Amino acid sequence: MAAVTRKFTMTQKFHRRRSHRQPYPVRTITTRSQGMASGCFFERLPAEVFDMVLDRLSVLEISVFSMVSKAISRYIVNHISTQTWRNRMILQKLQHCSSPSSPPPKEDPATLGHYKALGLLFKRCTLLLPTKDRLKFIYSKFSQVPCFMMEQCTASTGCPFFSSYGVFLQTLIAGWDELECHRVFNFLCDFTNLPRKIELVVTGKPGACQRLELQIRGFCRQVLLEPWSSRRDTLFWLTRILQSWPMVSQARLLFILYGPRLPDGSLGWQEQLGAGVAQCSLWDLAKAVILLHSDPEARDWTTDTVLAILEELTVLPQAWHVESVARLLILCGNSLCYSILASKALNGRLFEISRLLVYLILVCEKDGYCMNWSVRMVQQVCQVFLSPSDRWSFIQSVENMFSEVTMEMYEVVMAGNRHEDMETFQSLLNASAHFHTEIVYMFLKKD
Repeated sequence: MAAVTRKFTMTQKFHRRRSHRQPYPVRTITTRSQGMASGCFFERLPAEVFDMVLDRLSVLEISVFSMVSKAISRYIVNHISTQTWRNRMILQKLQHCSSPSSPPPKEDPATLGHYKALGLLFKRCTLLLPTKDRLKFIYSKFSQVPCFMMEQCTASTGCPFFSSYGVFLQTLIAGWDELECHRVFNFLCDFTNLPRKIELVVTGKPGACQRLELQIRGFCRQVLLEPWSSRRDTLFWLTRILQSWPMVSQARLLFILYGPRLPDGSLGWQEQLGAGVAQCSLWDLAKAVILLHSDPEARDWTTDTVLAILEELTVLPQAWHVESVARLLILCGNSLCYSILASKALNGRLFEISRLLVYLILVCEKDGYCMNWSVRMVQQVCQVFLSPSDRWSFIQSVENMFSEVTMEMYEVVMAGNRHEDMETFQSLLNASAHFHTEIVYMFLKKD
């Protein structure tokens, strides 16, 4: 009994000693770090010390650190929300154009890398938030960048921020499903008032809002379209930009986004009205048309829809020179080129198709394409006409158009003394000779 009593007494004394020990000294001042759950060493640091630790880390390291726990993620969200951090990591890292007359600085790989790291940081530290709340938080941090609001940007022909922001956005939403990307686009439209800006340029006179045209071009291409390596992703964003507008406005907007530019940076609305437009000037526009036609399962862009947009394109702001139309069709590829020609043939527009074919042959000669391509294109179009009499009328129309266009160019050469006109006339004569040589060779080869 005595032994049991001693044991009981010792236990009581030991318990009293533990009850008076304090694991940590009691604080009288509560800091932000004390409000965090005491789960790890960093969560027990004073707020000021934790801020110093975060200031020593790179953006990429902070993004990894934010995934340690919910408490640390919340603290990092508070840290990157401070004006000091935003000024240092978002605004000062960006090269701005100092004046409207100064040329835009070239894209800096280090700046693009920094904004990619920012994309990872915002992606990871807002991972648990709903999409709408994530977007509100993220864009509230970037709303202080003047270039993002577009109308506050001072750049006249291009803004370096758009490329940086495009890298940021691509990193942020990589892996998001289509519905979330729809929400991103709608949020962007509301935040930047993009639909209203597009409405101003597609309903006004071409070139009247030149600065706004270039800002829309830069924002849509560098932020939404070009950062993606997948054609399917690019098509998704291009569809979002074009889809809500009528067909005439879609063609107008497509030209604003991808049309040729003059040496001063402005859009070349009048360049296609002449015959001397360079092949490289139309290449971006052709690639955009090919992209719209690239997905046979896309319900938004059927062949008829793309052909209609092409027809609208070639009359902006007035009817293009036939040589410019021919050059664009060749760049768009066999399928679209044939579809345009076949559509005209089925609708009985024999004069148009004959003239266009003559200029297709001329462009093949001037731009160095194989003349056999134009011969095969004429053959395919000829098959559209079902009766022998219709085919004969088509062949006669093409040959008569060769003579007519030759006489037109000869009169132009005789009326003036322009070296370009003489070169074009010589190219037409060579084109006719090479085209007919290919036809004769084709028939002799069959025998």
